[in-house]
Amino acid sequence: MRRAKISIIGAGNVGATTAHWCAAAELGDIVLVDIPQTEDMPKGKALDLMQSSPVMGFDSNIVGTTSYDDTSGSDVVVITAGIPRKPGMSRDDLLSTNAKIMASVCEQIKKTSQHAVVIVVSNPLDAMVQKALQVTGFEPSRVLGQAGVLDTARYRTFLAMELGVSVEDVSALLMGGHGDTMVPIPSCTSVGGIPVQQLIEPARLAEIVDRTRKGGAEIVSLLKTGSAYYAPAAATAQMVEAVVRDKKRLIPCAAYCDKEYGVGGYYVGVPVVLGSSGVEKIIELTLTNEEKTAFQKSVDAVKELVATMAKLS
Repeated sequence: MRRAKISIIGAGNVGATTAHWCAAAELGDIVLVDIPQTEDMPKGKALDLMQSSPVMGFDSNIVGTTSYDDTSGSDVVVITAGIPRKPGMSRDDLLSTNAKIMASVCEQIKKTSQHAVVIVVSNPLDAMVQKALQVTGFEPSRVLGQAGVLDTARYRTFLAMELGVSVEDVSALLMGGHGDTMVPIPSCTSVGGIPVQQLIEPARLAEIVDRTRKGGAEIVSLLKTGSAYYAPAAATAQMVEAVVRDKKRLIPCAAYCDKEYGVGGYYVGVPVVLGSSGVEKIIELTLTNEEKTAFQKSVDAVKELVATMAKLS
């Protein structure tokens, strides 16, 4: 039985760290790709990571390259390529440049890996995954975006910090677009099975939600140069694992919603069952009126972002 083939497009911090997490978990053989202008950089990172395998005890073949020919026949393609967000730069500022990069990457993917599941990580996420679908022409179930796992992880972290409990005991769900309009679902948030509203006052909970929404920007402001990569890469690796091991994980991600939630043909963060064929099922929750209003606001923001991208292209 052959190992899964995982190609990661973009060998920057997020891409290389995703390769690290995937290799350490022995999820498959990995191809780390970057643009020709980087010359031998992806080869150096791949070799360095390979040399850690005897120490850490994992078996994964890791190749660094600037040629998409090496990605041929991939089971999963992760796209992290794009310019990073800098201090003072909104996700929308990235739109024009990263849309062109995404289109270029996806033209190559559809030539080399026609049956792959594609996981988009590049920002602005909800627009980038829409562009990936348009360019690849793949089934919507095989093109999805990593956002919900990261946003939920940040939320769970902040809740655990607030309560002084293990992150393992915090279960949460966030929906909607990846950014300032993401929607917490209180009825799906608990700590050790206890509804979070019984443990944290509404005003304080609202502050934690706001910090979660601005979680990426907070790290950008602290780093000064660059953006978050450990948590985004870990979240991506969890999605890769769900696909290559057909784990049927019920997790939030940016999935193509048509009739679901009345979205009408856009990518938005929703809970899904993720397995070997990609998004195998979208879970439709019964939302409260307040949650519905917030979710619709988030969907409208995504639609506006996609419309802006269409005008720029």
